[in-house]
Amino acid sequence: MSHPNRELIERFYEAFQKRDAEAMGACYADDVVFSDPVFGELRGEEACDMWRMLVQRAQDFSLTFDAVEADERTGGAHWVARYLFSQTGRSVVNRIQARFVFRDGRIAEHRDTFDLWRWSRQALGFKGVLLGWTPFVRQAIRAQARKGLDAYRAKRG
Repeated sequence: MSHPNRELIERFYEAFQKRDAEAMGACYADDVVFSDPVFGELRGEEACDMWRMLVQRAQDFSLTFDAVEADERTGGAHWVARYLFSQTGRSVVNRIQARFVFRDGRIAEHRDTFDLWRWSRQALGFKGVLLGWTPFVRQAIRAQARKGLDAYRAKRG
């Protein structure tokens, strides 16, 4: 018999596969804390808006997930996203390890980790190969992501 928190993670990624950000957000606690190497830390509705923005803009998108595990308090999964990075039109295959903390049947914390330099080499091409490991470029990637999310949220009202 599967654990309810394992089923919650599976529901989250199945919704992601369908590009259903509302169903993804329904898996989150209202005060969820999300973090990853590109967006940094996002809280609550900000995290849900990030998913809305990403699924709305996704081109040639596909997602697979596996290694889902969960108990009463914590869980994890491995997932792979394949898509065209909209700013450069380059193909990206991003391999991500996710860790979760649960509270009251929902995801209270979601922390994704991946190799930002590997991502930048794919998304940015030669510039990413040459400079993607530097703190300056990493910060520029984060600033651009934040700017895009802020603009998306301003349009949503």
